[in-house]
Amino acid sequence: MMNVPDIANQLERIETLLAELIQQKFQKEWYSTADLAELTGRAEFTVREWCRLGRITAVKEAYGRKREWRISHEEVQRILNHGPRPLFSGN
Repeated sequence: MMNVPDIANQLERIETLLAELIQQKFQKEWYSTADLAELTGRAEFTVREWCRLGRITAVKEAYGRKREWRISHEEVQRILNHGPRPLFSGN
């Protein structure tokens, strides 16, 4: 028969594993400009401009007749932690 500390330790371990599984489920590999706009509270146009100007690293992929920007999970994390790269002038 298990004692109370063993049960508490097992429950804590189960809760930790469940939290990790939930995080993995909601974590995407690639994000759209709309996804990033929602995460940053910016307009989607702004996120597209960041992509176009190279302020964030993104790839443009074909989806049907349209080409759309896709941003990796790692880049989204960088943007959320540090923001887009500064816009450099040509001077």
